[in-house]
Amino acid sequence: MYYPLTVNDFIDRAEHVYPDRVAIVDEPDQPARSLGELTYREMATNARGQAAKLDRLGVPVGGRVAFVSQNSARLLTSFYGVSGYGRVLVPINFRLSRAEITYIVEHSGSDVVYVDPEQKAIFDALDVPHKFLLGEDDDLYLPDTEPRPWAERDEAATATINYTSGTTARPKGVQLTHRNNWLNATVFGLHTTISDRDVYLHTLPMFHANGWGMPFGITGVGGQHVVLRKVDGTEILRRIERHGVTLMCAAPAVIAAALDAAPNWDGEIPGRDRVRIIVAGAPPPTRTIERVLDELGWEFIQIYGLTETSPLVTVNRQRREWDGLPAHDRAKLLGRAGAPALGVRVTIDAGGEVLTASNHNLDGYWQQPDATAEAQADNWFHTGDGGILDDDGYLVISDRKKDVIISGGENVSSIEVEDALMSHAAVKEVAVIGVPDEKWGELVTALVVTDGSEITDRELIAHCREVLAGYKCPKRIEFVAELPRTATGKLQKFKLREKFWAGYERQVN
Repeated sequence: MYYPLTVNDFIDRAEHVYPDRVAIVDEPDQPARSLGELTYREMATNARGQAAKLDRLGVPVGGRVAFVSQNSARLLTSFYGVSGYGRVLVPINFRLSRAEITYIVEHSGSDVVYVDPEQKAIFDALDVPHKFLLGEDDDLYLPDTEPRPWAERDEAATATINYTSGTTARPKGVQLTHRNNWLNATVFGLHTTISDRDVYLHTLPMFHANGWGMPFGITGVGGQHVVLRKVDGTEILRRIERHGVTLMCAAPAVIAAALDAAPNWDGEIPGRDRVRIIVAGAPPPTRTIERVLDELGWEFIQIYGLTETSPLVTVNRQRREWDGLPAHDRAKLLGRAGAPALGVRVTIDAGGEVLTASNHNLDGYWQQPDATAEAQADNWFHTGDGGILDDDGYLVISDRKKDVIISGGENVSSIEVEDALMSHAAVKEVAVIGVPDEKWGELVTALVVTDGSEITDRELIAHCREVLAGYKCPKRIEFVAELPRTATGKLQKFKLREKFWAGYERQVN
């Protein structure tokens, strides 16, 4: 017997087993009207109402529906109200500039866009048949209306298109199928032992590789979602205490925020011996992991992956064999990217690049067959990261072959930043690199050769902000007389990195 795996399996089970349990605690402080607490029955009803609304708008199976928003109950529900009925959800990074968001909406061919009120300027600029400003135009759901069933459910159908900056100036749309998302969420949930007793705090943006799959996994086991709109260390501690949070996924910057807030917290740090925090984006320093274990008392789990892998590739969670080790030794072991997750194969090619094969790997890049063929050559996904498999079989990321900077858990294309800087008349040459930073992991840094003009670093950063999202803009600019190049004119970025990375074992932070 064959039964296709689709994302609505998760909400269907939650509604069947836990209809009256609180499913979502929506962000109370947001410009749109908060939806408050919703049960799984109410969440599923909203998903059906959203699908019915899309029926009425004439959006066909396979039609794209974009969502530009911080974390919210409406976005969480859309994973089911859109993808669950055969359409394709396009969750967009709300931090992107107007031009970047407009490009993604147009490139994906989205006919419907939902926009958070904080992005009102973007909303006004979009030229699409149907758009809704959340909270002000909240006609998202048709009440008491059953949607048309997805007649020919297909696990190979695209469920989401997640745009990633990658290494080129234009973002690529990663097509993830229902099968990709279903298996990623299930395997991820197995390794992190999620259950109906879990309370999950959404510190990770839901647009980020679909919240790494937790919007599906937590729903499927009947756990509770607590929505956090904006990261703030004290607020994270407050919600852990208030809601009994047990689980979070986060970029290293979130850990830094919690650690910074902890000394000013009145009383015992909430969640001690209860919270599991799953971290990815860039491996935190050993000292940071040790502080999580000692100062916060939370379990630290590290994963490695990419949007293209849904994202799970490896998992590093404390093993029974490590239980008696001092915190420093455990932290060092946990600093590795991890061992391959169930059903995932990892190898290192002759050039030192990390390759992976699994059921989680993307179906393709939207409307980019050449890029798809290159990334999936020989039926392996080429990550662009350099690494080794150590004696334990654990992956250690040692280098980044792709020219990407990971700052605060966000991918920043150095090429894109260079293009923005080069568009200023005073800039003659530029090289953008990531340099180690305790808070952000890597700091976007530009080395600039000018035409002799009296331009300042502040003026150049302001110029970048006109065309780039804020997190992509250089945080540091150094003016240099020349940039090192080979005889053929190729820029030698490794020479630029040397002084910043001296003393570091790995060229990522």
